[in-house]
Amino acid sequence: MQWSDSGIIIGTRRHGESSLIVELMTRGHGRHLGIVRGGRSRRMQPVLQPGNHVEATWRARLDEHLGMWAIEPVSLKAADLLAGPVGVFGIQMLAAHLRLLPERDPHAALYEALGVLIDHLDNPALAGPLMVRFEMNLLDELGFGLDLSKCAATGRRDDLVYVSPKSGRAVSREAGAPWRDKLLALPDFLTRRAGREAGADAIADAFRLTAHFLARDVWMPRGVAEPAARSGFVAAVLRAIENPQLKETA
Repeated sequence: MQWSDSGIIIGTRRHGESSLIVELMTRGHGRHLGIVRGGRSRRMQPVLQPGNHVEATWRARLDEHLGMWAIEPVSLKAADLLAGPVGVFGIQMLAAHLRLLPERDPHAALYEALGVLIDHLDNPALAGPLMVRFEMNLLDELGFGLDLSKCAATGRRDDLVYVSPKSGRAVSREAGAPWRDKLLALPDFLTRRAGREAGADAIADAFRLTAHFLARDVWMPRGVAEPAARSGFVAAVLRAIENPQLKETA
């Protein structure tokens, strides 16, 4: 068995004296693991860091085997990610989210979103909104997607400011007014195109929104906790947005 694919490294662990088990999110083969012989060498260590984009060839005698990686660097982002807490927490958070997916199950849209996010983790004002959208895409891929296209009660497509915590559907300001204390806030930037910047309050509301559905539909049923890096990422993004003149340090 052999195939080649583009991938982004999301984790590693030691294997034997000098090798590493490397976990990639690949475009066509999903989250996939394999052994890199000599992965702990001085030459390979800078390449095999989370966040780096690589070209990888996987080989194994049988498909169910762990297999071996041959990896070549394409874009080495890891050093930039380590420069500040948004990058450090961001790549850890992304890896935890991707591990909710079945191994070797292709998710091309999430792979593309992962690449875009890594390219923007140095800009907290963009990284926050993009991460929220990544979580929404993750919910969708897991079968728990939200419907923010129109009001669940009236069908109108404008002035959508709430989300039902039960159905995950948008609710307009007028229809939701009697129950506003029980509804989740729907930040305006989530009803516009991806990549738009947003204020700290909107970002905080958006992460509360996705956290509710991730906890209810994914984390709690699987008996897992919210990733520890998630709170660190959200706090770092909010701090950077509220104090843009301050240079963050890890």
